Amino acid sequence: MRLPRILTPRVSASAHCDLPCGVYDPAQARIEAESVKMICEKYQANTDPEFRTRAILIKEQRADLVKHHLWVLWTDYFKPPHFEKYPHLHQLFNEATKLAGAAGAKGATDPSKADELLQKIDEISKIFWETKQA
Repeated sequence: MRLPRILTPRVSASAHCDLPCGVYDPAQARIEAESVKMICEKYQANTDPEFRTRAILIKEQRADLVKHHLWVLWTDYFKPPHFEKYPHLHQLFNEATKLAGAAGAKGATDPSKADELLQKIDEISKIFWETKQA
Protein backbone atom coordinates (compact mmCIF):
# COMPACT_ATOMS: atom_id res chain seq x y z
CA MET A 1 0.00 0.00 0.00
CA ARG A 2 1.36 3.42 -0.91
CA LEU A 3 1.21 6.31 1.49
CA PRO A 4 -1.04 9.14 0.48
CA ARG A 5 0.94 11.86 -1.24
CA ILE A 6 0.27 14.30 1.60
CA LEU A 7 2.15 12.02 4.03
CA THR A 8 5.19 11.61 1.80
CA PRO A 9 8.16 13.68 3.04
CA ARG A 10 9.07 16.49 0.67
CA VAL A 11 12.49 17.18 2.13
CA SER A 12 14.93 14.82 3.75
CA ALA A 13 17.68 15.95 6.06
CA SER A 14 20.65 14.37 7.73
CA ALA A 15 22.92 15.61 10.47
CA HIS A 16 26.17 14.48 12.00
CA CYS A 17 24.84 15.12 15.52
CA ASP A 18 21.50 15.01 17.34
CA LEU A 19 21.30 18.76 16.78
CA PRO A 20 23.30 20.89 14.41
CA CYS A 21 26.94 20.86 15.44
CA GLY A 22 27.93 23.38 18.00
CA VAL A 23 26.08 22.00 21.01
CA TYR A 24 28.81 19.55 22.03
CA ASP A 25 32.04 20.59 23.70
CA PRO A 26 34.47 18.68 25.93
CA ALA A 27 34.94 21.90 27.89
CA GLN A 28 31.84 20.96 29.89
CA ALA A 29 33.55 17.81 31.18
CA ARG A 30 36.77 19.72 31.77
CA ILE A 31 35.10 22.41 33.90
CA GLU A 32 33.53 19.77 36.13
CA ALA A 33 36.82 17.85 36.35
CA GLU A 34 38.63 21.03 37.37
CA SER A 35 36.01 21.46 40.11
CA VAL A 36 36.72 17.91 41.27
CA LYS A 37 40.44 18.71 41.47
CA MET A 38 39.89 21.95 43.39
CA ILE A 39 37.56 20.20 45.83
CA CYS A 40 40.22 17.51 46.41
CA GLU A 41 42.78 20.23 47.13
CA LYS A 42 40.42 21.99 49.57
CA TYR A 43 39.60 18.65 51.19
CA GLN A 44 43.31 17.94 51.75
CA ALA A 45 43.85 21.40 53.25
CA ASN A 46 41.00 21.20 55.77
CA THR A 47 40.59 18.85 58.73
CA ASP A 48 37.05 19.87 59.73
CA PRO A 49 34.94 16.69 59.43
CA GLU A 50 31.78 18.55 58.40
CA PHE A 51 33.63 20.46 55.69
CA ARG A 52 35.19 17.23 54.44
CA THR A 53 31.82 15.48 54.31
CA ARG A 54 30.31 18.31 52.27
CA ALA A 55 33.37 18.38 50.02
CA ILE A 56 33.06 14.66 49.28
CA LEU A 57 29.37 14.97 48.46
CA ILE A 58 29.95 17.88 46.08
CA LYS A 59 32.99 16.19 44.52
CA GLU A 60 30.96 13.06 43.81
CA GLN A 61 28.21 15.12 42.18
CA ARG A 62 30.75 16.90 39.98
CA ALA A 63 32.41 13.60 39.06
CA ASP A 64 29.01 12.27 37.95
CA LEU A 65 28.62 15.36 35.76
CA VAL A 66 32.03 14.66 34.21
CA LYS A 67 30.86 11.15 33.34
CA HIS A 68 27.61 12.49 31.94
CA HIS A 69 29.36 14.99 29.66
CA LEU A 70 31.85 12.37 28.50
CA TRP A 71 29.08 9.86 27.76
CA VAL A 72 27.18 12.44 25.73
CA LEU A 73 30.26 13.07 23.59
CA TRP A 74 31.00 9.35 23.30
CA THR A 75 27.48 8.27 22.38
CA ASP A 76 25.98 11.32 20.64
CA TYR A 77 28.80 13.27 19.00
CA PHE A 78 31.39 10.71 17.91
CA LYS A 79 30.28 8.49 15.03
CA PRO A 80 31.73 5.34 13.37
CA PRO A 81 34.03 7.29 11.01
CA HIS A 82 35.65 8.94 14.04
CA PHE A 83 36.24 5.58 15.70
CA GLU A 84 37.75 4.27 12.47
CA LYS A 85 40.11 7.22 12.21
CA TYR A 86 40.96 7.16 15.94
CA PRO A 87 40.86 3.45 16.88
CA HIS A 88 41.91 4.18 20.47
CA LEU A 89 38.94 6.53 21.05
CA HIS A 90 36.68 3.91 22.67
CA GLN A 91 39.49 2.94 25.05
CA LEU A 92 40.20 6.58 25.80
CA PHE A 93 36.56 7.25 26.73
CA ASN A 94 36.46 4.08 28.80
CA GLU A 95 39.56 5.13 30.74
CA ALA A 96 38.27 8.70 31.19
CA THR A 97 34.86 7.64 32.49
CA LYS A 98 36.48 5.16 34.87
CA LEU A 99 38.76 7.95 36.12
CA ALA A 100 35.67 10.06 36.73
CA GLY A 101 33.99 7.17 38.55
CA ALA A 102 34.43 5.34 41.82
CA ALA A 103 37.76 3.85 40.76
CA GLY A 104 39.12 7.32 40.10
CA ALA A 105 38.37 10.90 41.07
CA LYS A 106 34.87 10.18 42.42
CA GLY A 107 36.20 7.61 44.85
CA ALA A 108 39.41 9.41 45.81
CA THR A 109 40.40 12.65 47.47
CA ASP A 110 43.86 12.77 45.92
CA PRO A 111 44.18 15.67 43.44
CA SER A 112 46.50 13.54 41.31
CA LYS A 113 43.53 11.35 40.31
CA ALA A 114 41.76 14.47 39.06
CA ASP A 115 44.93 15.39 37.15
CA GLU A 116 44.85 11.99 35.41
CA LEU A 117 41.22 12.62 34.51
CA LEU A 118 42.04 16.07 33.15
CA GLN A 119 44.79 14.57 30.98
CA LYS A 120 42.31 12.10 29.46
CA ILE A 121 39.81 14.88 28.83
CA ASP A 122 42.56 16.87 27.10
CA GLU A 123 43.26 13.89 24.80
CA ILE A 124 39.55 13.59 23.99
CA SER A 125 39.35 17.34 23.43
CA LYS A 126 42.25 17.26 20.97
CA ILE A 127 40.50 14.59 18.90
CA PHE A 128 37.18 16.39 19.18
CA TRP A 129 38.60 19.61 17.76
CA GLU A 130 40.40 17.70 15.00
CA THR A 131 37.04 16.24 13.95
CA LYS A 132 35.47 19.70 13.98
CA GLN A 133 38.14 20.91 11.53
CA ALA A 134 37.44 18.05 9.10
